[in-house]
Amino acid sequence: MQTVEISLLPVIDSKFLKLNFGPQHPSAHGVLRLLVLIKSENVLAVDPHIGLLHRGTEKLIEYKTYTQALPYFDRLDYVSIIVQEHAFALAVEKLIQREIPNRAKWIRVLFSEITRILNHIIAVTTHAIDIGALTPFLWGFEEREKLIEFYERVSGARMHANYIRYGGVSFDLPDGLIEDIYLFLVQFGSRLDEIQEMLDSNRIWKQRTVNVGVVTKSQALNWGFSGVLLRGSGIPWDLRKVQPYENYSDTKFRIPVGVNGDCFDRYMVRVEEIRESASLILQSLNYLNEGPVKILDKKYTFPSRIIIKQDIESLIHHFKFASSGPSVDPNYNYTAVEAPKGEFGVFLISDGTNKPYRCKIRSPGFLHLQGSKLFTGHLLADVVAIIGTLDIVFGEVDR
Repeated sequence: MQTVEISLLPVIDSKFLKLNFGPQHPSAHGVLRLLVLIKSENVLAVDPHIGLLHRGTEKLIEYKTYTQALPYFDRLDYVSIIVQEHAFALAVEKLIQREIPNRAKWIRVLFSEITRILNHIIAVTTHAIDIGALTPFLWGFEEREKLIEFYERVSGARMHANYIRYGGVSFDLPDGLIEDIYLFLVQFGSRLDEIQEMLDSNRIWKQRTVNVGVVTKSQALNWGFSGVLLRGSGIPWDLRKVQPYENYSDTKFRIPVGVNGDCFDRYMVRVEEIRESASLILQSLNYLNEGPVKILDKKYTFPSRIIIKQDIESLIHHFKFASSGPSVDPNYNYTAVEAPKGEFGVFLISDGTNKPYRCKIRSPGFLHLQGSKLFTGHLLADVVAIIGTLDIVFGEVDR
């Protein structure tokens, strides 16, 4: 039986070449397959193919309790872990109509900004590797390792933290962590300066990024871009400012924006966002006050293990919460956070049971692949540079 491949690319003759870029290419940043139409080294059209990492996350969540659904969000964008937990926790809290303690809010802000730095370090330094600069990657990952250690100290896990829960966070900050985060901030700025010193005025770096992959304001809006790809085109849109959640309305930070909307602008926006996140982390440390880190309603959070050993009612609550979880009144809502890659949203429908009736995830990377027209008119080597500034991770694209 003959198979026919469906493609958006035009009919071609012998003067043109259809080329597979990915999904095994290291610069594809995941299992991205681009079907590229080229003439000589010039890109005429690009047809992105996805689905090689599809795990049916949204459907699986419908068969899990709200508590069991949380770890799935760790495994979507596995570079921006805690921010995605944050979105789901906020969505469930809207459904159950509960307000979390102030200390828990600041801890969430603190680790959301640590996660933003973790993401942007990978985005900037792996983009540099794609273009041929290895040293920033080595410098950046030394700093990233220190931040991953903070993850491990609060949750016990280096990556899939499962730390932010609806109702607050799973554990309070351990002794000495606040001081160690402050010491990290003291030295981090100079390391970021070193990376910028190597790249900002580097002739090869600028030749590969300036005026490459230009996105106009209208294109960014029409393609559903968000995050750095939107701000890189000069649109100062950040959900932490325009639709503040948690305690972001009590913080001060600026929104870096680009001018030309090219790869270089997106690189600069990410670097400046790292600096702003460092400032937000410092503000969070200063605002942290004493108090509980989760709501006291035992229907929606695990009781303390110390209390469980002393109180039979708490033990029953623990068993009930772990085995079936709370039932949520019929309702629905859409909740979005400013994830490092853009607007990450969760649409939840509850039907009165202990499991979501429907969960729809809005992942920024999926929408960013709509900008495949970015590649046309460039050389084949520029495809690598453009993919690097899209900052895609296929755990969230394919879901």
